[in-house]
Amino acid sequence: MSFQLKILGSSSAIPAYGRNHTAQVLSVNHQPYLIDCGEAAQIQLAKYKIKSRKINNIFISHLHGDHYLGLVGLLSSLNLLGRKNPLNLYGPAGLTEIITLQLKYSHTVFNYYVNFTELQSGKFYKIHEDKNLEVYNLPLDHSLPCSGFFFKELDKPIRINKEKLPQDFSFKNIGSLKKGEDILDADGSILFKNKDLTLPPKKSRSYAYLSDTRYKESLTDYVKGADLLYHETTFLEEGIDWAEQTFHSTTKQAARFAEKANVGTLILGHFSARYKDLDPFLEESKQVFKNSKLGLEGRIFEVEDV
Repeated sequence: MSFQLKILGSSSAIPAYGRNHTAQVLSVNHQPYLIDCGEAAQIQLAKYKIKSRKINNIFISHLHGDHYLGLVGLLSSLNLLGRKNPLNLYGPAGLTEIITLQLKYSHTVFNYYVNFTELQSGKFYKIHEDKNLEVYNLPLDHSLPCSGFFFKELDKPIRINKEKLPQDFSFKNIGSLKKGEDILDADGSILFKNKDLTLPPKKSRSYAYLSDTRYKESLTDYVKGADLLYHETTFLEEGIDWAEQTFHSTTKQAARFAEKANVGTLILGHFSARYKDLDPFLEESKQVFKNSKLGLEGRIFEVEDV
């Protein structure tokens, strides 16, 4: 089963140097989940051949324009494309008012239902679950109510060790093994121990998305061991005072967070337009956390199913 993150936008408030506003797509078992929807998100979806009609869940972190101004356009395009299936939208208070106002004055009525869930930005709790994964709200520290998101695959089933199965082993017995049960004879005695005929479940993969936020070490408790971590890095370390004032983070702060959370890969993004060359971001981050990557447009981060 696939678990793949694609970056659509990596810039902060102002698009610059070919970098677009924040948007990402996490694909799990080929089901896309859209995370933030800045300007040009539609264009980027088309550019990277992601079918917008397959998107059933959209997560908006907060109401600064670089994270949601592409949303109404995308929703309208889905309507023009004839969408009928409901769409789940998760976001902060006020988002429905913004959407409704724009639809009102454009005399637009959607042909599909948007199921909106208002996020409680200051707490950690489950906001979504489907057959692929569960999603948790992360309480970030920004100048507006702002949520991060933690995506975690559901616990995976016990695997059958086909090489150890006896001949003519019944489907009923295989079903019992999958439930974690031993195989018993008619008298209730153990014929086969479950552990002798099965393999441990594969690891459930996870992705933590920390949108705009000041450094908040307490969040590491919620995302420990994540395979992928996106942590905003609006500024280099030289801009730490400005980061504090504007409720953002620096490269080394993101790297320290990744180290304390013991994640697999750190993805840097949300770069300020004051920086054209991003190599210093990577260099500074790697001084603290070696497996740091730039989250630039078109880049793919995949976690193997092992």
